[in-house]
Amino acid sequence: MSDAAHSPTQPSPGPLAGLRVLEFTQNVMGPSGGLVLADLGADVIKVEPAGGDTTRGLGGFASGFFAFLNRNKRGLAVDLKSAAGLKLIHQLAAKTDIVIENYAVGTMDRLGCGYEALSAINPRLIYCAMKGYLSGPYEHRAALDEVVQFQSGLAYMTGPLGRPLRAGASVIDIMGGTFAAVAIMAALRDRDRTGKGQLVKSALYESAAYVMGTHMAGSAFNPGEKVLPMPERRGGWGVYQIFTSSDGKELFVAATSDNLWQRFCAAFERPDLGSDPRLATNVDRVKHKPWLVPILVELLGTFTGAEIEKRCEGAGLPFASVGDVEDLFDDPHLNQGGLVETTLPNGVTTKLPKLPIELDGQRPGLRLEPPNIGQHSRVILLEAGLSEEEIGVLTQDGIVTA
Repeated sequence: MSDAAHSPTQPSPGPLAGLRVLEFTQNVMGPSGGLVLADLGADVIKVEPAGGDTTRGLGGFASGFFAFLNRNKRGLAVDLKSAAGLKLIHQLAAKTDIVIENYAVGTMDRLGCGYEALSAINPRLIYCAMKGYLSGPYEHRAALDEVVQFQSGLAYMTGPLGRPLRAGASVIDIMGGTFAAVAIMAALRDRDRTGKGQLVKSALYESAAYVMGTHMAGSAFNPGEKVLPMPERRGGWGVYQIFTSSDGKELFVAATSDNLWQRFCAAFERPDLGSDPRLATNVDRVKHKPWLVPILVELLGTFTGAEIEKRCEGAGLPFASVGDVEDLFDDPHLNQGGLVETTLPNGVTTKLPKLPIELDGQRPGLRLEPPNIGQHSRVILLEAGLSEEEIGVLTQDGIVTA
């Protein structure tokens, strides 16, 4: 596996080049935070146990976690429970800008790699802890993405009434990791002014609550009115739903303003609906959905899926066919610079999404494939000042995998 598989879409090393990160993470939340930093050019060193991150061996729904979340990182495998391994980490921490971790509360402290220990070695260190909860009554609880989706009401809002359902991806894990990266960026800016590092945190539960903020505001705005799950909701727009075409294709189509409503009526050749005074405003259209929606369902049911897409695109209407995971691989828009070829642990090469941002017209690309266990251990330790002989002894003693 190449140590430097460069992508032609990223001619520059990235805005965070020159920053070194030690990443002590597993599963999704922690690695997703490290991925943001790595894609933006930071030298992220993924520190795994000598036998490797257990995330590598997950199957089923979780089989893609490691491959997607660990590109552009270098791999160091070391036994943190040994005195020699801990000494190595302290040596690396002295010349590190950022540490990120998402182990159970107290784990890093017990290992001698907590904030107090590492910041004493390096006062400029920014230490990011990603946990289930921020400070408060729940801060010592264990949590998972699914746990906080249920706890926050997100699962309630996703499934039908009485049947709460987690979202179809680890959205809170990834959001928690992304907010961790935001906190780190803020701490870096603060360090520019003060010269000092700090402890920053992000958490699953607070991320889930943040997502629920609009529903909380809506509940407060309509006191006494129970907020219903999305499948049962009283919609805020007159045209905002899935329609089935004449050839059986499902498409979501929306007209969320009066202007879009007029475009909709013109695109689907129903000027009578556009001029109907009962449907003049969005509030009117919501009021009359009981008889309006059946008309629209029948109307769009006379067009093929391709015709609906063409008319919606021509009119500037929001629309989308109902897709699945496999559709993303061949999506023409994503394939125009939004996907990067990545080699999976089983040797299969596939296309995976890039970081969803542009910097001066460029999308951050691939510099390094996800590392094998300890793939870069030797190089990292040589950079830290160890000799070949010292690395050989550590490897022979099982302290380091290289």
